[in-house]
Amino acid sequence: MRRRSSGLSFYREKKKINIGLLKEIAVWAAEIALTIAAAVIMVFFFGFRVTVIGPSMSPTLNGGEKVLVNRFVYKLFEPRQNDLIVFQPNGNEKSHYYVKRVIALPGDTVQIKDGEVYVNGELFTEQIEVEAIENAMMAENEILVGEDEYFVLGDNRNNSEDSRYASIGNVKKEHITGEAWMVIFPWDRISLLK
Repeated sequence: MRRRSSGLSFYREKKKINIGLLKEIAVWAAEIALTIAAAVIMVFFFGFRVTVIGPSMSPTLNGGEKVLVNRFVYKLFEPRQNDLIVFQPNGNEKSHYYVKRVIALPGDTVQIKDGEVYVNGELFTEQIEVEAIENAMMAENEILVGEDEYFVLGDNRNNSEDSRYASIGNVKKEHITGEAWMVIFPWDRISLLK
């Protein structure tokens, strides 16, 4: 007896499972899960964003630029000279965040003489080009940086409210939010910070 080639048939073929397609779907699902996990980790550790206020860090950072802050690094390591730290002065949570450069570490002495910064009696080695400081303020006399404190200056030394001012003073480690890590806005300035 011959089977008909068209029409109703009660003999269905079993569909074959496409193993290649299943593998591809599994790879896509794993990639999506890893991307989501990486995004959560990035937001938790690095996702804190601050906006730079004013010209005190010019030319490194300009007012209005948005910066990602690495909140994790100072849980493992201590701030170092020339790090760009983000903090609230005296832990004042109502204040905006400041971004400044670490000049002196705990136990160091700092003095500004003839427009130059001296740390432990030696001329501080700048990683950036800065102008001579016109007003030493509190740093006219030698300042001892206390335990768990840091002396900070803005890169625009003559237009920066920093550790030379009594309202800021030395920054306590507990008031440091993290290290300024990367400029994320405006788009033409996206870069890692040094």
